[in-house]
Amino acid sequence: MFSSTRNPVIMMSRGALRPLHSAFISSRTVAEKKITNANTNKFFSSAKEAAGDATASAKEAVGGATSFAKRNPFAFQLIVATLKTSAADIMAQTIAEKKSFSEIDWKRNGIFVVFGAAYLGGFQYWIMVNKYRQWFPTMESFAKLSIAQKLKDKAGLIDAAKMVLFDIFVHMPWMYFPAYYTCKEFVFGKSWSPIDWVKNGCTNYIGNIKEDLTAMVKLWGPSDCIQFALPMHIRMPFRHLVSFFWTAYVSYTRGSVDDEEPLQRRLTEAQEAVAGEFVKHD
Repeated sequence: MFSSTRNPVIMMSRGALRPLHSAFISSRTVAEKKITNANTNKFFSSAKEAAGDATASAKEAVGGATSFAKRNPFAFQLIVATLKTSAADIMAQTIAEKKSFSEIDWKRNGIFVVFGAAYLGGFQYWIMVNKYRQWFPTMESFAKLSIAQKLKDKAGLIDAAKMVLFDIFVHMPWMYFPAYYTCKEFVFGKSWSPIDWVKNGCTNYIGNIKEDLTAMVKLWGPSDCIQFALPMHIRMPFRHLVSFFWTAYVSYTRGSVDDEEPLQRRLTEAQEAVAGEFVKHD
C-alpha cells in the first residue's frame, strides 16, 4: 500500500492540472465580471432612458402649458389665480396656524376662491392688460424687447415706471384692498345687502390701512419693477406667483373672522357706550 499523495505520476498530473485549474478560475472570474458589468450597464442604460423619457415628458408638459398660456392668456391666468389663492390660504392655515387638514376653515377659504376668480383672475386682468394697453401705449412693444434694448427705450421705461406707480398708489390701495374686505364681508357677513358689504368692508380696511399699505409697498414695489419688464404672456402668471406668498400673508393676518378689525371694534364699543349712556339717563 502506498499513499496516492506520494505517487510521482499522480503528483505530476496534479502539477500539470494546476495551471489549467487556475486558468479556468481566472476565465470564470472574467466571465462573471463581464456579466456583472453588462448587467450594470444595462441597468444604467435603462435608468438613463427612463430619465430621458421623464425629462421629455416634463418638457412636453411645460411646453404645452406655455403654449396654452400664449393661446389663452385670460383662461390660463384665471385658472392660476383661483387655484393659487385657495392653495395660499390652505398653506397659511396648515403651516402658519398649524391646523390639521380636518380643522381647515373652508368658509374662510371660500373668500380666496371667490376673490381669486372674480377680482384677481377677472378684474385685475382687465386693468393690467386691457386698460394698460390704452393708458400705456408702449407696453406691448416694450415687452418684446431684449433687456439691452429695454434700457435704451426711453418711452418704454417711462411707461413701465408709470405702471408701477399706478399699481402702488392707485390700484392696490383704492381697488384691491377695498375689494378684498368687501369680499370678506360677502362671505362672513350676516347682511345680504351689498351696501353693507362695502360699508363694513371699507370700515375694516381703514382700521388696518397703515399696516396693509406698508406691507404692500415692500413686496409689490420691487415685484412690479420686474413684472412690467416681462413678456406679456408671462406677466400675469408671474404676478400670480408673487401673489401666492402675498395671499398667504393676507390670509394669515386678515383671513380669520375671529380677528376683530381694530377700527370696527372701536366703533362698536363707542356705539355701545353711547347707547349705555342714553339708557342710564332714561
